Amino acid sequence: MRIVFADLAPPKGGAYVVLFGEGGALSKPAEAVDKETDGALTRGIEALGLKGKAGDMLDLPTPKKLPYDRVIAVGLGDLTKLNARALQDLGGDLFKRLAGGDLKQASIACVAPKGAAVEEDKISAEVAYGMRLAAYRFGKFRTKGAAAKAPVFANARMLSGSAAAARRRYGALERISDGVYEARDLMEEPPNLLYPESFAKRCEALKELGVEVEVLDVKAMTKLGMGALLGVAQGSARPARMVIMRWQGRKGGGGPLALVGKGVTFDTGGISLKPAGGMEDMKYDMGGAAAVVGTMKAIAGRKAKANVVGIIGLVENMPSANAQRPGDVVTSMSGQTIEVINTDAEGRLVLCDALWHVQKEYKPSAVIDLATLTGAIIVSLGGVHAGMFANDDGLAADLAAAGEATGETLWRMPLADAYDKQLASNIADMKNVGGREAGSVTAAQFLKRFVVENTPWAHLDIAGVAWTTKPKPTTPKGGTGFGVRLLDRLIADKFEK
Repeated sequence: MRIVFADLAPPKGGAYVVLFGEGGALSKPAEAVDKETDGALTRGIEALGLKGKAGDMLDLPTPKKLPYDRVIAVGLGDLTKLNARALQDLGGDLFKRLAGGDLKQASIACVAPKGAAVEEDKISAEVAYGMRLAAYRFGKFRTKGAAAKAPVFANARMLSGSAAAARRRYGALERISDGVYEARDLMEEPPNLLYPESFAKRCEALKELGVEVEVLDVKAMTKLGMGALLGVAQGSARPARMVIMRWQGRKGGGGPLALVGKGVTFDTGGISLKPAGGMEDMKYDMGGAAAVVGTMKAIAGRKAKANVVGIIGLVENMPSANAQRPGDVVTSMSGQTIEVINTDAEGRLVLCDALWHVQKEYKPSAVIDLATLTGAIIVSLGGVHAGMFANDDGLAADLAAAGEATGETLWRMPLADAYDKQLASNIADMKNVGGREAGSVTAAQFLKRFVVENTPWAHLDIAGVAWTTKPKPTTPKGGTGFGVRLLDRLIADKFEK
């Protein structure tokens, strides 16, 4: 979809979108339309009982004497509480309305009624951002039928009295949406085409944006002692990879922020085989890695003034004659030994070596890992929040604030020594699972053992939010790209200052 920013002027052809607020207050462009249509707009609003709440929409054909084909009035809700997140949702809902018919173009008058606590350029940019997020589609394997065709609606003109400022504001938002698109693309790729080697190769495209990319192969990881990660990968014909991505956006400032992603490109469960029903969704088990790559693309695209290192462990978890067995003991890069009780608790084995490596090599100021780690977090939080575990209250608060601002919300979960005892092993330093009770908590406690003392750390269990069957205004069905907007906002607010 092509998005352009222009000054306010009556459009020629297509739909003309105008805004109204709670209580029916019309924006100036809406007042002009109402006058041109002899009051049809206000009559339609009253007839349908619309109150100007967020999500209210009125679609009216216009008289032939007018230069546009139809007018769509969109409710903004409470004007005193209008914020970026609400405007993005408005844009997403609007895109779905516009793309659902035969319209080719629309002009959106991004002017709110009097009393709105937001500038015109922000309305214009944020609505456009929401439209672009909603416009994502993964159609590369469609060959026939309506789904194979590109949407008819392809042009959006954002009209305001501050088009130049809106265009500048949207520039950074568009780069963030590029990162979200990248994460979603990675998640939607089928596992026969996206596996550790091909995933790593795609990461190398970030070099074009100025990101330093290093790929570690099996030989290099063996030399480093990454026995936990390599144990997961040994059952697959696809060799493991680890990708390290560095963005140097400023000089000095202490250690970088480290982002660590679980990248299990397909998870059968290994010898502890998963049930067949729904196993196809396990191509999404690299959602944490996808979020890290998408974030690196977003911050490099907008030239963030921050130093960030992203590291992802890429494996395929398969059953074979060479696969890891329940009862095996592996030695992690940290030197700690792990008794593998369940080979389907593989993500933490991948993450522990990636966590240790990034801390020892780059001395980060803070570490955040993301993983589709446990089914237990879905039972706890469903598809609404990701679970957040943290050893640092400040980092947890900053992440929670970024989540509220972007709609990628987090719920803090506990860490405690009492849970840690569930990981005790009779023959090794720890087991890789702690039993059925508090499964997401014991998984976090496992990872905590690989966090260097005094390093601020947060673990985000995104198993319930990395993909969805229930679309939201800015998130279609499938891989959501959860984490890109969240982490970009955190970096902008706390690591670019």
